[in-house]
Amino acid sequence: MRRWRWPAVVPFFAFMAVCFGLPACTLAYNAFTVIDPDTGASHHSLENVRTSLSGAYATGLAGSVKLSLLSAVVATVLGTVIAQAVLASRRSALRKAVVSASGVFANFSGAPLAFAFIATLGTTGTVTRLLHLKATGFSLYTFAGLVLAYLYFMVPLMIVTILPALDGVRAQWREAAASCGATRAQFWRHVGLPVLMPSLLGGAVLMFGTAFASHATAAVMTGSSVPLITIQIANALSGNVLVGQENLALAMSLNMVVIALLVMAVQIPLQRRSNRWLG
Repeated sequence: MRRWRWPAVVPFFAFMAVCFGLPACTLAYNAFTVIDPDTGASHHSLENVRTSLSGAYATGLAGSVKLSLLSAVVATVLGTVIAQAVLASRRSALRKAVVSASGVFANFSGAPLAFAFIATLGTTGTVTRLLHLKATGFSLYTFAGLVLAYLYFMVPLMIVTILPALDGVRAQWREAAASCGATRAQFWRHVGLPVLMPSLLGGAVLMFGTAFASHATAAVMTGSSVPLITIQIANALSGNVLVGQENLALAMSLNMVVIALLVMAVQIPLQRRSNRWLG
């Protein structure tokens, strides 16, 4: 019977090879290919990779990492606090409402979210005029405005992600800690947070990856005023900067793939360790 099990996964691996393996190999091959604009001849070189890690492109990569880190940390903290508050209320109707709303908000991103924020908090937005935010110096089209927009869909995503882990903190652990004279703060410090730490770190890594790969929201809201690697890739592919920079865009994409692989390499062990404690 074991001999006949492996053909069942052949369609899956074939799908992965065609939809992920082939594009990844093509991207990696062309990222190291340089085309002479005069003769059209091509040769393999590290020039594209070196260029993608220097100058304005390095600034864009650093900006994307900074935006993703800040958004991930804030979303992890807010999402965890809100999820724990929902569980502590012990109201099933509240939990269902929060989970349903979080599922909707977590998928509301991209250009529609950008247009909604512009209409609400833009220069002539409704909330901006009602609260006179323009007089305070607030501007949606800045780095801080992007963080605010990203949190709109990242906090609900964190709530959905961390709720199962918070459910795994058993009531018997609290009772055992209380019987030993531990306070609620001591329980969370010495028992709850150490057990939840792999899940919290895994959720933070997931938030980082989500923010790092987001493109449409930043492109519509800020354009090129905030340097981000995804916007630079789009500009290079469309020829908005210099014609013939398609392979440079692929080199920048390869940098993003490497960072995404590092994120996955961190998340998978954390998820396994979390499942071991809370499963």
